[in-house]
Amino acid sequence: MLFRHRNAKIHRLYKEKLGLKELIAIGVGGMIGGGIFSVLGIAVGLAGNGAPISFLIDMLIALAAGYHYVKLCLTFRDDGASYTYLKRAFPDKLFISSIEGWVVILGYIGTLALYSFTFGAYGADLLGYPSSNLVRMVLSVLVLLFFYYVNVKGVRSSGVTEDIIVYVKILILSLFAVIGIARVDVHRFVPLMNKGVLPVFLGAAVIFVAYEGFQLITNAVAETENPDRDIPRGIYGSIMITGLIYFLLAVIAVGTLSYHQIVTAKEYALAMVAQPVLGVFGRVLIGIAALMATSSAINSTMFGASRMMAEMGEQGIMPKFLSKRNKKLVPVAALTVLFILSLLFSMLGSLSIIAEFSSLTFLMVSIGVSIANIKLKEKTHAHKGIALAGLILMAITSTTIIGYLLKTNPQEILVIFGLYVSVSVVAVTYMSKPFEIRQQ
Repeated sequence: MLFRHRNAKIHRLYKEKLGLKELIAIGVGGMIGGGIFSVLGIAVGLAGNGAPISFLIDMLIALAAGYHYVKLCLTFRDDGASYTYLKRAFPDKLFISSIEGWVVILGYIGTLALYSFTFGAYGADLLGYPSSNLVRMVLSVLVLLFFYYVNVKGVRSSGVTEDIIVYVKILILSLFAVIGIARVDVHRFVPLMNKGVLPVFLGAAVIFVAYEGFQLITNAVAETENPDRDIPRGIYGSIMITGLIYFLLAVIAVGTLSYHQIVTAKEYALAMVAQPVLGVFGRVLIGIAALMATSSAINSTMFGASRMMAEMGEQGIMPKFLSKRNKKLVPVAALTVLFILSLLFSMLGSLSIIAEFSSLTFLMVSIGVSIANIKLKEKTHAHKGIALAGLILMAITSTTIIGYLLKTNPQEILVIFGLYVSVSVVAVTYMSKPFEIRQQ
């Protein structure tokens, strides 16, 4: 999904025109915002020894999705919101872009739940209670409550602090990957497809949320010095850099720990992987990096999502009360709704359920963007074959998640589709009302 406002600080931070290195920092920082800390254990649990391949498959899917964002971003150089692309593609069917906007907000809620769940899991591990669900839940609630308070008060982290967090977590993970790769026991990968070929693709489908974030680069198109050259390089480059880091970390995980050890520590798997590589210090270091990454992601996502909801309220796409702001122009009503729903999802859902929901939602939004690009191919100059191939790849990935859930947990897929249908019905019903009524 496309986080239109989450990266608003980029516009304030860089008064000078952005170059390639800044764009790559935006993309990599957005993707490694908590994803790898959350889904590594899930990937190994599903794909076994083939988990590193799952991350590479996801990289290819992300590149396919990135192609559509690149084309639309360079054609429509305004706000870059996914629902705006749908509005351009279907100007006479505003309910389509409205549904897309509502689904994006639903995705925000899922990712906030994912980040807070992960924060709680790594925090509980650092405190010495890795198996305590109660401690995890308390920490998840506290971190959401803290950043809700921060956002309501209008206290924003400085751009320098945000940049430090991004680069520190990338540095920690990169150094860990370099040190850990030398300790890998290649015999642990035999057989490589110990769970079969299909589980490797299933693992890729379920953990696709780890690549959510590269779209942030499209928000900076107006501030980019040479967008025609650097936007594509920034998006594709950040995806490949992130994919390489993910791949190396997955290799280290499978090559240093047993399947049972990784799956047992699913919620805080990366911290467990760090222990045989760097000892207790490594486990603590990765735990701190996870807390930094998820905290930053929660803060920026809550900031951006609330403002997107407020803007949709102002445009009549969502209820008018969501646009209400306090004296500091903070959209308190939108923040409150976002906080409550994210809190409930984080407390009631398991890590697997939250990841599956978030990945599927991200894919659905990307599919919508892909359809918009194909519909507007005469304007975006998209290659029809490449565009269709990317769309088909994402459709297959989405179908894989749905098929897996139908087989293993049909109740869960019913709940997820129930959410999508409910949101779609509300969006369409709300759009069908007279504008004056919608604005009340």
